[in-house]
Parts: sequence; structure tokens; C-alpha cells
Amino acid sequence: MKIMAIDYGDARTGFAISDRSEFLASPIGTVPERNAERLADKAAQTAAEYGAGEIIVGLPINMNGMEGPRAEKCRAFAELLKERTDLPVRMWDERSTTVTAHNILNETNVRGKARKAVVDTVAATIILEGYLEYRRKKAKQAD
Repeated sequence: MKIMAIDYGDARTGFAISDRSEFLASPIGTVPERNAERLADKAAQTAAEYGAGEIIVGLPINMNGMEGPRAEKCRAFAELLKERTDLPVRMWDERSTTVTAHNILNETNVRGKARKAVVDTVAATIILEGYLEYRRKKAKQAD
């Protein structure tokens, strides 16, 4: 099954998709949209376009394990997605994914406008990689 991950942001939101084998996570773009309703429509359309069977929304949990206002916004966005699709929508801990994305972009020397354009889709890819790894480990434990 293909799984789509979303790194929800106030100004830009990144998307990533897995292959059917749930092995590879690939960035599929960033959507510049501030309106959550319009963004949920675009996300639902993207999920349908890519044939996603599940959607993962990054949940920004503070390093102390608490949820703040940003997490509330992400949960509200996930609810909008549930209303617009018949797909399961799950939250996934995204602690440090944006920092990791910036580190990856530093290593590949991506700077300026190019960096701004891709950091969110790289973060979505990192979120998805974490979720796919969790699913693989869970499947192994079930065997």
C-alpha cells in the first residue's frame, strides 16, 4: 500500500509518498497554502492522485513529550483530512524532523530559495521513513 506523509506548516506544507512495498519514501512536493481548508482539499486530491491508502500527519511533540499549540493545529488539520477522504489518517511524532531536514540540506549544500522550497518535503520524507520503519519492525514482531 502507498502511504502519504504530510509535514503541515502555517505557510508551506510538505508531502512525501511511499512505494507500494512500503520500502522507499520519496518527496513529492511542497504546497504554499495558509488556508487549512484549501490545503486539506489539495492534500486529499494529492492522496487520490498518488493512490495513497493511508495518510500520516506529522505531530510536533515538544522535546519534553508535551503537546503545544502547534500539535493542536496539526490534529485539527488531520481531522479536516479525515472529513475529505475515506482513508485512515494517523498522527506520527515528528520531533526533530525539520532539524534533520536542515542538516541534510546543509550536507548537500542546498541554500537560499531552493532550501526554502524543499525543506518541508524533505521533512515529510523523514516523517514517512520513520513510520515505514515502525511498520517493518511491527511486522517482524508479529511473525
